[in-house]
Amino acid sequence: MRSAFLALVLLSAPMAAGREHAPLRPATPEERKARTAVAIADYRFDDLLWENDRIAHRIYGRALEEAEPPSSSGIDAWGKRVRWPFMDRQLRTGDQHADHGEGVDFYNVGTGRGTGGLGVWYDNKLWTSRNYVRPRILQSGPDVADFTVDYDPWPVDTLRTVRETRRFTLPAGTNFTRMSSTIASSSDAELIVGIGISKRPIGGGKLGEVRKDRATARLSWWGPADGEKGRMAAAVIVDPAAFAGFVEDADNYLILVRVQPGRPFVYYSGAAWALGGNFATQDAWNSYVDAQRPDFRP
Repeated sequence: MRSAFLALVLLSAPMAAGREHAPLRPATPEERKARTAVAIADYRFDDLLWENDRIAHRIYGRALEEAEPPSSSGIDAWGKRVRWPFMDRQLRTGDQHADHGEGVDFYNVGTGRGTGGLGVWYDNKLWTSRNYVRPRILQSGPDVADFTVDYDPWPVDTLRTVRETRRFTLPAGTNFTRMSSTIASSSDAELIVGIGISKRPIGGGKLGEVRKDRATARLSWWGPADGEKGRMAAAVIVDPAAFAGFVEDADNYLILVRVQPGRPFVYYSGAAWALGGNFATQDAWNSYVDAQRPDFRP
């Protein structure tokens, strides 16, 4: 019965499965205004999309875990060259991996953390949740994209069970989403949380260039070129007062923070596209990351 139901879902939503393509609907004059947006793509296994005038992101719903494995609770980033929302219209084509003039999805999260996903670092391993559940959209433009999601309980070895609620806030005019995370735990002991950037999200499995700044607790990445699609960049900024070091696993570069269960902590996750009009070079991206003055108050 389960497999029959899944087959019915795929047949009833061919664009979601990527089997048919539709033309990109041009933005109307009203839509061609710079603004932020949040949308839940119920036609594409509940992908949750958010974007502003500079960058575009998505996270994945629980339905995708069965439809298109492997799926992960990492954060996807799309290249974007227009200042108005485009993700929902492009995703509806079923051909989001092609550049239709407004942007392109060529960053492959895979099983990694993408651009700022997290997990609990324990025994030299990152223990991660399944995909998001229970989205709550707080504001969808015009000046801020703001929402919360939950991540249902997951194990950290046999030591403890944790669960997370996270708020995502992306104002206009920035490449950084502010994340406010609260992780509840079956144990009151301190957690070490690893926040990651995927190592090989670009075609061909090539590594980009990573920069680790201990003094300001910043991790930044300049991706390899993917032909005419160009490069993606990413960065994570955490509170230096909670910084606990840098590590790596097979999939991710990780920055570690000390977290108290039940207490919210704030970090910033950013991304950019070299063809998006703001950061054509690695130096430009690194200078932008360095210039950030984040507010870590919960």
